[in-house]
Amino acid sequence: MPLSTPLLDRIKSPADLKPLSRDELKRLAEELRAETIDAVSQTGGHLGAGLGVVELTVALHHVFNTPDDRLIWDVGHQAYPHKILTGRRDRIRTLRQGGGLSGFTRRSESVYDAFGAAHSSTSISAGLGMAVARDLSGSKRNVVCVIGDGAMSAGMAYEAMNNAGSAHSRLTIILNDNDMSIAPPVGAMSAYLARLISGKSYLTLRDIGKQLARAMPSFFEEKARRAEEYARGIVTGGTMFEELGLYYVGPIDGHNLDHLLPVLMNVRDADVGSPVLVHVVTQKGKGYAPAEASADKYHGVSKFDVITGAQAKSVANAPSYTRVFADALIAEAEADEKIVAVTAAMPGGTGLDLFAQRFPKRSFDVGIAEQHAVTFCAGLAAEGFKPFAAIYSTFLQRAYDQIVHDVAIQSLPVRFAIDRAGLVGADGATHAGAFDIAYLGALPGFIIMAAADEAELMHMVATCAAIDDRPSAVRYPRGEGVGVQRPARGVPLQIGKGRILREGTSVAIVSFGARLGECQKAADQLATFGLSTTLADARFAKPLDEELLRQLAREHEVLVTIEEGSVGGFGAHVLHFLASAGLLDQGLKIRSMVLPDIFIDHDTPQRQYDIAGLNAPQIVRTVMTALGREAQWLRERA
Repeated sequence: MPLSTPLLDRIKSPADLKPLSRDELKRLAEELRAETIDAVSQTGGHLGAGLGVVELTVALHHVFNTPDDRLIWDVGHQAYPHKILTGRRDRIRTLRQGGGLSGFTRRSESVYDAFGAAHSSTSISAGLGMAVARDLSGSKRNVVCVIGDGAMSAGMAYEAMNNAGSAHSRLTIILNDNDMSIAPPVGAMSAYLARLISGKSYLTLRDIGKQLARAMPSFFEEKARRAEEYARGIVTGGTMFEELGLYYVGPIDGHNLDHLLPVLMNVRDADVGSPVLVHVVTQKGKGYAPAEASADKYHGVSKFDVITGAQAKSVANAPSYTRVFADALIAEAEADEKIVAVTAAMPGGTGLDLFAQRFPKRSFDVGIAEQHAVTFCAGLAAEGFKPFAAIYSTFLQRAYDQIVHDVAIQSLPVRFAIDRAGLVGADGATHAGAFDIAYLGALPGFIIMAAADEAELMHMVATCAAIDDRPSAVRYPRGEGVGVQRPARGVPLQIGKGRILREGTSVAIVSFGARLGECQKAADQLATFGLSTTLADARFAKPLDEELLRQLAREHEVLVTIEEGSVGGFGAHVLHFLASAGLLDQGLKIRSMVLPDIFIDHDTPQRQYDIAGLNAPQIVRTVMTALGREAQWLRERA
């Protein structure tokens, strides 16, 4: 049955919210929540976070003059209601699909997306930059950042608040506390206090007090200032933020528009001489019973039945690489009590929730703090433990200095389990693991592996566990494996040695990672053109199997490398070695297939790899073009 959303049907832009009464805004919030649930049930995506900010989204767009006032959503996965209210309702059921709306905020998508985000804890830094730009240009616009309590666990948020507190630019920070990890119980009294201290009367008295204090010696002025801050902090619970130089207001009920609207209006109209932090308490998954009852509050969901909440689950033909990693690490930890596991707020996404069930005292979730996670692992390694840092490729980027300075230079045996290597489908460019081969491969002493299948991943986890004199990394993709037989426990590989799976005479394809299946298809197709193909799995990008590469270069007319990474990775290392060894001097035709020099948008993985040119047909075309036979290939394809 179609949704009945008469009020929402009238909203074409946030300007349409301005004349609505408070009662109408409450009804609009109900309709917006229903629309969000219905849309995500058809597309999948992030649901719980968006349901938690429905009333806050309505209030912000009613009170502030977006898009001239800048509204920044940290991470952006809670911005589906925002997208619906900002002219994108007609496309909301294209979320995370090829050519459709992004699952996060994106500047190129709408003028209402003031800042693109998909990684956490960036909003306050970006907002402060916008506020300072406003001040320098003489504008009067408001800048509002919405950041969750989880994102506040990252050091970048505190660096930004510390800078903002000393900069004295007018900036509004909304702390969306949906875990009750900071807030005391909220109710009428806290709402009254929030209105009071954000209101004009209190601020006027505060200014009078400041003027009187300035007439006294500086010692008394400073004491009076601190006394006022502490008194307000004790009453509201915001002393920590006050100490950072922010004016704290709250906590208030983020689902009660009677509480939200007056406070936001006060904050909009007042200038307290420092950034304002409004502490809003919300409930993730609010208003949808299956989400409220779920342990993860429907944080990320596949398509689901709105009535029952049951999610559509595809039947897996093989276990996911994430699950294989978890099983492999548990098997290693069973045999070695020195093995510990560390993740940065992604226990479920990395499989470490399973490890934690088996070894609760040897598993550590450090929050959204990748920099800390890496140096924490370095400390563990320095004391003789064997830490595995399980972090997505795209998030490991955030800790590069720590990888260089705290791990690589000291040659500490931290083991990096790099999930989501390569392209990742619906999460798009922000979550693609495109750069880790290049940024780790530049570091002296690093051992870098990539798994072609589930069994290889198990062997590589065992290899990492055995390496005890330098850092190592194993990368593997998102999604299901290929269905190969797995051992009960992996066996350490010989460092820097690849394997040949198929021997030929004219073409050599060297795969690094999970493109091996497509390479096998390509070898079969090349056979139909009379081209005998050798297929090798490099296993290691560093150190390279130089003996294997010499053999392939000398015995084949064409050599193709392929990887799920950017330029500067495995192929670059191969080319450097071949050039230095003089193996390019005798006419070898070599091609390096990597991710193209573009950011690839959200789509199905198959379509993404077609765009990237890393599927079997593109491999065949690369070989045929190198041999001057592209026209023949095109005729066969026609």
